[in-house]
Amino acid sequence: MSQLTAQHALLLARELSARFAVDAAANDLAGGRPLSQLAALRESGLLTALIPEAYGGPGLPWSTVLQVARELASGDSAVGHLYGYHFLALSGVLLRGSEAQRQRLLGASAREHWFWGNSVNTFSYSLFGQRSGEDYVLNGYRPFSSGSHIADRLLVAWEDQDSDVRFFGSLAVDQPGITLAHDWDGFGQRQTGSGRVLFENVRIPAADIYGAADSGANLFPSLGAVIAQQVLIAVFVGTAWGALRTARDYTREHSRPWITSGVERHGDDPWVRRVYGELYTSTLAAEGLADRSLALFDQAWAQGSALTSQARGEVAVATAAANVFAGDTALDVTTRIFEVMGARSATKTQGFDRFWRNVRTHTLHNPAEYKTRNVGNWYLNGDYPEPGIYQ
Repeated sequence: MSQLTAQHALLLARELSARFAVDAAANDLAGGRPLSQLAALRESGLLTALIPEAYGGPGLPWSTVLQVARELASGDSAVGHLYGYHFLALSGVLLRGSEAQRQRLLGASAREHWFWGNSVNTFSYSLFGQRSGEDYVLNGYRPFSSGSHIADRLLVAWEDQDSDVRFFGSLAVDQPGITLAHDWDGFGQRQTGSGRVLFENVRIPAADIYGAADSGANLFPSLGAVIAQQVLIAVFVGTAWGALRTARDYTREHSRPWITSGVERHGDDPWVRRVYGELYTSTLAAEGLADRSLALFDQAWAQGSALTSQARGEVAVATAAANVFAGDTALDVTTRIFEVMGARSATKTQGFDRFWRNVRTHTLHNPAEYKTRNVGNWYLNGDYPEPGIYQ
């Protein structure tokens, strides 16, 4: 049994975040695979954090795991993203797998410190499976497969070629017929490997196939969509803190007062102080909403297959509200820091634009408008959001 505690996990996350922040700008510019960061995460034991004690892990709650993701994102947004998505992919076996699958896959993941990537993308109708006895043979591709480029194991979703029913399972990334395209071309999150995974006659055995699509009788698998939103909240809040702290340090050490400001030190300008006060306050508020939604998520997760529609609805509303506010706050922070750092901060060498590019990339894949409407409908009419792929 692992001895990793919540307190220790957060301490490790802060230490690693500070280390990753040193090279974050250069790594963002280079793109590619964050292998040194992955090695550090393996060595720390943080890749096992969520795995229950029954399967060899420390059994830490989602709230701790996502706070770790937030801390990592404050140092390097791509690493926070990958860490959160690792547990989103790993959670597939907890949400849909049999007890035998949990024992085998989670046990191995705890022992070997596997990193999990995903190849699920809910909008892509591009990967199909043909029955072959009890197994499936997969052909096609999935885009936006975050973490696939450094993964040991992949969470995969495909449509049955005949019935169109969606199935989930997991595969070793070195399975014959799997090709990582390495074609992620986003201007943000450049180290996340969020491109395509190609499948050519890839056999997935029955032992690695989870349950079929969600059924109305069991709401527990529908929490997967909420986890995805929670990961994004962690990235938004973490990136906002990282941008704000980086800007503060730059302002203290390098920024020069404007010629008509009447002050000798940039930090003494009342305008600069007001902007930092506003950005700090809004980021603190975003973190508070995030923590509130995490507490509700822990409660919902603990219900397992007995999850009620009320508990699911409450966490969906809280998560949507936190997500919208965190995304808006992160966009505001990562834009306005340039106003108070000054013209010399807007260079490629500094790389401060990475904060905005990373946040903007995520918010475009996750429109706030529809979550805001869900929150408004609940507040106005008392209707919880219907469980779906994006809430």
